[in-house]
Order: sequence, then C-alpha cells, then structure tokens
Amino acid sequence: MEENIYMLPDGEIRRRLGQKIRHLRLRQNFTQTSLAEQAQVSLTTLKRIEKGDISYFDSLMRVLRVLGELDVFSPLIKEEEMSPNEYFEFVEASKKKQRKRASRSDKITPQPNTEKSEW
Repeated sequence: MEENIYMLPDGEIRRRLGQKIRHLRLRQNFTQTSLAEQAQVSLTTLKRIEKGDISYFDSLMRVLRVLGELDVFSPLIKEEEMSPNEYFEFVEASKKKQRKRASRSDKITPQPNTEKSEW
C-alpha cells in the first residue's frame, strides 16, 4: 500500500527529501564538498539539506540540478495544452475583446449645447 504524502508532517517530508538527496549523491559518487561546489551552495547548506533542514528552495533546486533530478518539478511547471475546443473559444473571445477603431464615417458630430450653464 502506497503511503499518502498528504498525511505526512512537513518535517518528515523534508527529512525524507534530505535522505533521498544524500542517497543520490552517494550513488553518483559525489562528495559533499564537490556537490556543494558544483551546486554553488555552501557545504553547511548541503549538510543541512541532507539532514532535512531545507530552508531555501533555490539551494534545493541547485542541488537537484547537479544530481540530474530537477525533472521532479516538471509536472508542476508544465504548461497545459489547450484542446481544439478550448483554443477555438479562446480565439473567439479574444476577437470580441478587440476594440474597433472609429472611422471618419463613424464619427458623430457633436451637437451644440443650447442649455445655459448655472455658472
């Protein structure tokens, strides 16, 4: 039975992410120092990430990029494609929103104001 990630506390998710990153680092034969250098994060930051103390998202992304695991975010940033019907509706809606320019024949000549001003 698969565990429901939504039922896990945030700290447990961070701890498991840290363990996974440590496992990936070791499997790819990176030292903590070399991974930190390539990811352009401090050694202390990498050690914290591996312990589950993930404070900065950009540091996590840099480490995942070097480990070749950045694609875990693909489903979150992938732009959804429109169906043909959605595209048609989008085009039709944008046509309705376009303003028409007034032509000389469309202009209405203002009528002189015959009412007296109270001023």
